[in-house]
Amino acid sequence: MTGADRRAAAAARHRLLPEGRVAGPMPWVIAIMMFLTVLAAASGLGLAAAVQSVGADLAGRATIQIVEANADRREELSGAAARLLRKSPDVRAVRPVDPATLADQIRPWLGQDAADGDLPIPALIDVELTPGATAAKVQRLNRVLAALSPRIRVEPHAAFLRPLGSLLTALGSLAAGIVLLMALATAAIVVLAARAAHDSHRGTIDVLHLMGATDVQIARLFQRRIGLDALFGGLLGFVTALLVIILLGTRLAATGSDLLAAISLPWTSWLILALLPIGGVLLSTLAARWTVLRSLGRLL
Repeated sequence: MTGADRRAAAAARHRLLPEGRVAGPMPWVIAIMMFLTVLAAASGLGLAAAVQSVGADLAGRATIQIVEANADRREELSGAAARLLRKSPDVRAVRPVDPATLADQIRPWLGQDAADGDLPIPALIDVELTPGATAAKVQRLNRVLAALSPRIRVEPHAAFLRPLGSLLTALGSLAAGIVLLMALATAAIVVLAARAAHDSHRGTIDVLHLMGATDVQIARLFQRRIGLDALFGGLLGFVTALLVIILLGTRLAATGSDLLAAISLPWTSWLILALLPIGGVLLSTLAARWTVLRSLGRLL
């Protein structure tokens, strides 16, 4: 190929997809798709981290309830149960709940009657179990405390967490499905854009063929430009989503809720989010290459 031919090929190359990386619609569409993808992925990863964190925190915990109407008998049973629990090899820590603290916590629902001595409020003891075999340890504690009094109940915290954990897991699965759908939609957009670019530059492609360019070389021109478009749009969408995630994180932390505070992103999750724009560029490049090569093959 002579110098004139190379200059002609270069001019033809720059005329492909002339709308550019910023003026054309595709980078902005990819930016929107990446923004939604990162938000969905962050939601799924945050919910998964919350389930793991809350589950690990509550799996080895239980609450002992003494549901005795007589206040003196209730206090006697509470002391006896605490002594038995401290002697148990299955128990790591025993923390009786102060009745005044319990009354303060239920006062918003019961009003001043919560502090009335005539209102039978169960005595509570928070128990932290030793690691492993939580269900078996709860059963043993039930047998030991039932022998002391049938009015003593053991409530494992994991039982209350199970419905919430199922809900968070379902929401995390939904977020993963949204990420998959966004990836498929992005690939479809790239396929349509590459096919439209191929059809609108059929004459330029014919000239490149006459100058000796192969289908692979022509496909590289398309995939390079679409890859740059995807890189610009992906970075823009990622940065915007990152700002939204940080803003929401500060709002969650400001609520003071332990459950909402558990919805956080560990460093591995941030790494996964950072890989999404890279994955978007690779997906767009491969989709453009496949589309153009397939379209060029039909011309033969």
